[in-house]
Amino acid sequence: MATKIEQTAPTREPLTNERILLAAVALADQGGVDSLSMRKVAQELGVVPMALYKHVANKDEMLDGMIDAVVGEIDPPLADADWKTTMRERVLSARRALLRHPWASQVIESRTNPTPMVIGYMDSMIGILRKGGFSIDLTHHAMHAMGSRALGFSQELFDDTPDDPPAVQAIQAQWMAETYPNISEMVAGITHDDATVVGLGCDDQFEFEFALDLMLDGLERLRRNDSTAPRSRSASPPAGKGRSAT
Repeated sequence: MATKIEQTAPTREPLTNERILLAAVALADQGGVDSLSMRKVAQELGVVPMALYKHVANKDEMLDGMIDAVVGEIDPPLADADWKTTMRERVLSARRALLRHPWASQVIESRTNPTPMVIGYMDSMIGILRKGGFSIDLTHHAMHAMGSRALGFSQELFDDTPDDPPAVQAIQAQWMAETYPNISEMVAGITHDDATVVGLGCDDQFEFEFALDLMLDGLERLRRNDSTAPRSRSASPPAGKGRSAT
């Protein structure tokens, strides 16, 4: 008697929003976000493009989800540190996430509305300031001053990345030296670590941390002088004054 051998087809992993976003992030990491498309993500996942639309409405919604995935990589706030250390470490964690995903800062800047994870992140950053003894008013000013640095990158006014042939750059440099000597002197005397630049321009790690520390130090001085600020258990006492006995 012939024996019927039943062959079971391999089980395909269900398509989920998380799988789509992880695939999209990986493709953007490899080739940039401009070349990303719903079709390419579908090919990566081994499905037809229409299958994606059951989970994401369009590319814009997918980009929002990708930003949330990147923000989800940021470390949570430190539990037992002062506000400045907590804020600094959180911002630098955000920057590490952007260095892993070089396209992310560009997409963040392109969004007209913040995504849920970005809103949650900003809410937690406000909480760090409030717990650190900042008044509502000073917290508001601090968040405006931090701007995109709270998310790990500086917004540059111009993209000064050279893209002309070397011969053209040499002519431009000579003209700049004659026309704008102060700018030329500064440009000639500085170097940047290209491997740590986020986005366009010269926002490398040293420049970013320099500006971040300058801002945090200034905010700490304002916090100490703010008579409307609530007392904080994590705040250091003003210089020259000890903690009151309890």
